[in-house]
Amino acid sequence: MTSTTMKLQKIIADCGIVSRRKAEELISAGKVAVNGKTAQIGDRADPEKDSITLNGKPVQVRSGPFYIMLHKPRGYITTMSDEMDRKCVADLVQGIPQRIYPIGRLDRESEGLLLMTNDGEFANAMMHPSRHVPKTYRVTIRPSITDEQIRQMSEGIVIDGRKTAPAEVSVLVSEPGRVVLKVVLHEGRNREIRKMCEALGIVTARLKRAACRSLKARGNNAERFTHFADFTV
Repeated sequence: MTSTTMKLQKIIADCGIVSRRKAEELISAGKVAVNGKTAQIGDRADPEKDSITLNGKPVQVRSGPFYIMLHKPRGYITTMSDEMDRKCVADLVQGIPQRIYPIGRLDRESEGLLLMTNDGEFANAMMHPSRHVPKTYRVTIRPSITDEQIRQMSEGIVIDGRKTAPAEVSVLVSEPGRVVLKVVLHEGRNREIRKMCEALGIVTARLKRAACRSLKARGNNAERFTHFADFTV
């Protein structure tokens, strides 16, 4: 008979409560129990049969698709765990009853809308290049930007040996020492906006993702997230 037991820290992490490293810390601290007995590092359990508690509260594994919109603040990396113990988005979604993961990524110094789910099909559809899912950003430039630089960003710039896809670039705010752009991308290359600005000698002071298709960022409280239902990509 095939064993259905798993490492306890993996069970807790798969529920999306905390990262695996944090789960190990909680187990070591005596905060986790299996069938009423305080657990230890190395213990295994069957998530379908055993009663697992964290701080005296049941750890529940729920099924079904789960979707949230998270406001990622600056200083967090887009991953569910980090070997260097840096702040990651998993820290912002503790208590979620599912093992969710980010759809795409925002770099550490960027902020704004980050979609997270446990629905692999939905995630793949959102990220697949053929879908051309529009993502809208609010980009603060210092001290200024020229019309020619805006034209180049709009038409595409060669970065990493390949030209970027055309982007929609418009000016939202223009004042001495600061320009705020609205940039809409239809592809998902790594750090694309920052690399375009670097190629043009432009300083990016702030970068915020404001929307992904019809889903828009709500507020700026990093500790809050919003559930949403699946929608047609």
